[in-house]
Amino acid sequence: MSTPQHAHSDNVIALAEAPNNIEAEQIVLGAVMVDEGVLSEIEEELGQDPAVFYRPAHETIWRTILELVAGGVRPTPVVLADALSKAGNLQQVGGSSYLHTLYGVVPTAGMGQHYAKIVREHADRRQIATLGTRLIQAARESGEDHDELLAAARHALDHTTVEERWPAPTPIGQQVPLPAFPVEALPTWVAEQVNAVAEFTQTPADMAATMAIAALSTAAGGRVHVQIRDGWVEQTNLYLVVAMPPASRKSDVFAAMTRPIYDIESSMQEEARPSIIQAEVEKEAAEARAEAIMTKARKVDDSKTATSLVAEAAGLRMAAESIVVPPKPRLTASGDVTPETLTKLLSTHGRLGVLSPEGDLFDIIAGRYSSRPNLGVFLQGHKGERLQAERITREADLGEKPALTIGVTLQPPVLTDLAQTPGARGRGLLARFLFSIPESTLGYRRIVVPPIPEKISRVYGTRLTALVHTLTDLPEPVTIKCSGPADQAVIRLQEAIEPQLRPEGALAHIDDWAGKYVGAVARVAGLLHLADRTTGRWGEPIEAATLERAIAIGKYYTAHALAAFEFMATDTDSEKAQLVLDWIHKTKVTSFKAHELVTARRRAFPTVRSTSSALKLLEEQGYVRRLHEERAGSRGRQPAVVYRVHPLAAEVDGASG
Repeated sequence: MSTPQHAHSDNVIALAEAPNNIEAEQIVLGAVMVDEGVLSEIEEELGQDPAVFYRPAHETIWRTILELVAGGVRPTPVVLADALSKAGNLQQVGGSSYLHTLYGVVPTAGMGQHYAKIVREHADRRQIATLGTRLIQAARESGEDHDELLAAARHALDHTTVEERWPAPTPIGQQVPLPAFPVEALPTWVAEQVNAVAEFTQTPADMAATMAIAALSTAAGGRVHVQIRDGWVEQTNLYLVVAMPPASRKSDVFAAMTRPIYDIESSMQEEARPSIIQAEVEKEAAEARAEAIMTKARKVDDSKTATSLVAEAAGLRMAAESIVVPPKPRLTASGDVTPETLTKLLSTHGRLGVLSPEGDLFDIIAGRYSSRPNLGVFLQGHKGERLQAERITREADLGEKPALTIGVTLQPPVLTDLAQTPGARGRGLLARFLFSIPESTLGYRRIVVPPIPEKISRVYGTRLTALVHTLTDLPEPVTIKCSGPADQAVIRLQEAIEPQLRPEGALAHIDDWAGKYVGAVARVAGLLHLADRTTGRWGEPIEAATLERAIAIGKYYTAHALAAFEFMATDTDSEKAQLVLDWIHKTKVTSFKAHELVTARRRAFPTVRSTSSALKLLEEQGYVRRLHEERAGSRGRQPAVVYRVHPLAAEVDGASG
């Protein structure tokens, strides 16, 4: 007896195994057992629904892992087995041996997020399969017409596969909550000072912590380099900026965290004063003797005697020139230093920290004293590139591998002004900064607070002083290598960051900044390594644990960089983004290309290029995502980007308000 065609199709649908990847599920679970630090990345990829796992045993194990981590317990196989046993679930999931199997299949914990994405994709496909079954049933039983059924399917698909992983958009102009600085990642003597200053000034610890890193950078920049692996070396100087509104006590925090640097500088200058004066006097005396002989040579008539006197004067002048007057030791420069003066100072001292509680430096970078911005020294001083300044001196080559540190607290509008400076973004200046934008405590500060404990501030000053003196006395810069495990931590970080730089990635719109992110983390790790060992042994390799602490700090600065670049977007971008949202709300489009927006809103967007800033802002706020790229016409032309619209973007009224 033959089987009807439609019945055969139904059987295939019913009997086919739902999409799954058991191996990927195993690696995801094992990765968290190996390193619980990857949990946040995996959890972000999987979403909040434990049913994302196909195998029920895996769902049970995952729930137990989350419970353990929430309680501050590391989910090792032994601990996990104990928890499952107490809950009566150990045998149902395969016993202790299966947990050790999960632990053993992990290639590297850093790959957990990659496999979590695979698990998530298969879960989505299962949802689609379920939806398909529902649609088949609806098609047989429903009296709806074809168009209505497709609309219902599209709506269901959007809400079953997108919303769970795609958080609700953030309204234009509204900042998402930013993480607090992970003070626990700092060395104890630094963390105690940061917390004490934050408590005394009633300010976010972010500001004190960032200025502490600026102080460490001033101490180590140019003196110590970090070698991640062969061929990859980073300096240890950083550019840091804290943006907070007026009356945020920026000056008080700045002074408390940087005062030791200025005290050390004054002490070094006082110690060097006698030798400087002695060299100056010796040089002046030698020059005076040479001039006296030359005066005598001008008066004699005998050519032989004159020639002898000139030769003697020349020798004395050469001796005078060989006397080098040491420069006054400097660790810092003020925030109102001009680029030309800064170039001279860096050529003399090789390394310098520009520290300021105000935003004057950014005004100068923007060209306050010149007709156009002078970015060169700030670009070269970060990476350690050879300084060039022909306009200042006859010697074109002023310095080899300069190391400039910048540590500035300023008001947020100054950031916007800098962002609008020609070349600041295009030439990579903004990409060199680590941004901190703490939430203001104004209006919530306690009035009566304990003073900073004298012991804490004394230890902070003493340790910082010891570090500066130790590194300043080095005859030449030294390079500290990463240990093998530390290098592996860097590799995992690179593997996690690289996909985020793709066109659809979370960091695509700040890829200039993100491209320098891993190097910045390595620099922070170098500073933490030195600060952990102010009394010695800092020549030892950087440990993996130190790298992980640096990564925690790096994640903080990543979140704040996203907010900073969003803040620096112009008001025009926001207005144009609102126009796009109005169009989305009116048309109810679920996806589109830029040229469709141009056709619909040609007055605001005359060209495809003119849509880029508004669409980038909408990406940042979560309203749209780049799905994939379609070939746009003739061979060789760039493909057209398809933008996926968040389901809520077309549903929420008042998008323009």
